[in-house]
Amino acid sequence: MITLSNIAMQFGKRILFSDVNLKLTNGNCYGIIGANGAGKSTLIRMISGELDPTRGQITFGPGERLSVLKQNHFEFDALTVIDTVMMGNEMLWKVKEEKNLIYMKEDFSEEDGIRAAELEEKFAEMDGWNAESNAASLLSGLGIKEDLHYQLMGELSAKEKVRILLARALFGKPDNLLLDEPTNDLDMEAVMWLENYLANYENTVLVVSHDRHFLDSVCTHTVDIDYNKVTLFAGNYTFWYESSQLALRQLQNQNKKAEEKRKELEEFIRRFSANVAKSKQATSRRKMLEKLNVEEIQPSTRKYPAIIFTPEREPGNMVLEVNGLGKTADDGTVLFKSVSFNVEKNDKIALISKDARAMTAFFEILNGNDKNFEGKYNWGITITNAYLPLDNSAFFNNDLSLVDWLGQFSSDTTEVFIRGYLGKMLFSGEEIYKRASVLSGGEKMRCMIARMMLRNANVMMLDSPANHLDLESIQAFNNTLINFKGNILMASHDREFVQTVCNRIIELTPNGIIDKYMDYEDYLTSDDIKALREKMYK
Repeated sequence: MITLSNIAMQFGKRILFSDVNLKLTNGNCYGIIGANGAGKSTLIRMISGELDPTRGQITFGPGERLSVLKQNHFEFDALTVIDTVMMGNEMLWKVKEEKNLIYMKEDFSEEDGIRAAELEEKFAEMDGWNAESNAASLLSGLGIKEDLHYQLMGELSAKEKVRILLARALFGKPDNLLLDEPTNDLDMEAVMWLENYLANYENTVLVVSHDRHFLDSVCTHTVDIDYNKVTLFAGNYTFWYESSQLALRQLQNQNKKAEEKRKELEEFIRRFSANVAKSKQATSRRKMLEKLNVEEIQPSTRKYPAIIFTPEREPGNMVLEVNGLGKTADDGTVLFKSVSFNVEKNDKIALISKDARAMTAFFEILNGNDKNFEGKYNWGITITNAYLPLDNSAFFNNDLSLVDWLGQFSSDTTEVFIRGYLGKMLFSGEEIYKRASVLSGGEKMRCMIARMMLRNANVMMLDSPANHLDLESIQAFNNTLINFKGNILMASHDREFVQTVCNRIIELTPNGIIDKYMDYEDYLTSDDIKALREKMYK
C-alpha cells in the first residue's frame, strides 16, 4: 500500500500538482497518464524516494518492500544474470550473503552457529531455497534462455538487459512495484507474459506506459495528471479516454439539459462495467465503476493532433505484387525469403516477424531505398505511397526552420499553407521557426506525419508508427488509420494499432511467409498458428 498525503510539487514558480491525497492499495494496478511534462516521471521519482516533494509525505505499509524498474543498463555488468535478478530482493540477498560468509569461516564459533541458525530461519521464511529457480522462471518467461542465466550482464545485448532488469524488479513479488515503460524492447510473447503476470499480481503496482493495450490489460485504475491535479479513476485507459471524450462532447453541446447528460454518462458507465466483466480484475473494478460519481468525469485539457489523410484517388485493383522477395542481413542472417503475395483493395496488412530487422528491410525495399535483394515487386499505376521509416534521423540533419523543412515536401510553399499543416501537428506561434536539428523524437515524428499528409497517398507504409509519440498522438494516429480509405502496410509493437486497424497478418520468416486474413489477437493465440510459426522458424 502506498499513501500520498497533501503532496505538492513545484519547480521554481511552476506548480506541477498540489493537494494530492491518494491511497494505492494491494491487488490493484494503477496506470499513470498525463500529457508530456505533466509530471508522470516526477510522481514516480517521488514515490521511489529519488525526489522529495515540495510539501507532504509518502508512506508505505509497515515492513513493505518497494521495487523499481532500473533504467541504468550498465549498473550490473560485473554480475551474473541470475545474481542480478536475485539482488532485486535486497533483504533476501543480504541474508544469503551473510549466511555464506559465516559458513566460509575457518574458526566457526558457537556464536556463529547461533547466528547462522537465525539466518537460515529467515532465509527459509523468505522462500530463499527456491530463489534461484524463481529467478530462472522469471527470466524464461521474459525470453531469456537458460544458457544465458550464468553469463555476465556485460556480455549481453541492450535488449536482453532490459528484460533482465524487469525480472529483477519483479523478483520476490515486492509489496509495491513501480514500472516506467516496462514493455520497451519486449517482443509480443514477452509483453503477453507480462500482461498475464501483472493481471494476477496481488500487491500494488504503478505503471507508466505508452502501450494502450498493455494499460488496458493490466490496470484496474487510472491516475490522471491534469489541471495541475492528480486524480484517481476506477477503470483502465480506454475507460478514461472514452469518458473524457464523452465529457468533451457534452461540454460542446450547450443545449443538452443536465439530466440528459447525467443519463448519458450513467449509461456509458453501465456499458463499460459490462465489458469489464470479461477481464481478470472484473469484480473489484466493476464495483468501483458502479460507485463512480458522474460529476468526476470531465474533459481533458490535452491537445490531440489533427492527423488527416486524404487520398487523391482511390487505389485501383492492382495495388502491389511481390514475387520471391528475399533479404539477408549484413551478418549473414536470413531475414526473409520466398516472399510472394498480392495486396488487394481494402487490405490493411500487419507485417510481423521474430526478427524486427525483417520488417524494416522489407519496407526499405518497397520504398526503393534498398537495391540489394532477391526477387521483385511491382506497384500499381494508380498507387501513391507515403512511407514512415523507423529511422528518420537523416531527414533532420539540417538547420532548416520547420516551415522551410516541411516546405521541401510541398508544391505550395507559402507560409500560410505550411503553417496550417504544422498547426495540425500542434506546432503553434514561434514554434514553427524552430530548427529541425533540435527537435525531440516526438516532434520529429509529428513532422514526418505532416510530410505524409502532404502526399495525399492511397497507400501507407508505416514502420513502428507509435515510436516516440505521446498517448494523445498515438490515439489520434490510430483513430485516423481505422478510417483510412486506402491500403496500409504496417509494422508496430503497439498491439492496439494492429488489432484495431489491420485485417490481414503477414509474418516474414527465414522460410517463407504466413499469410492470414484474421484478427491479430486470434493470430497470437491460435494453437495452429503457433505450431506453424515454430515450423517456419526452424
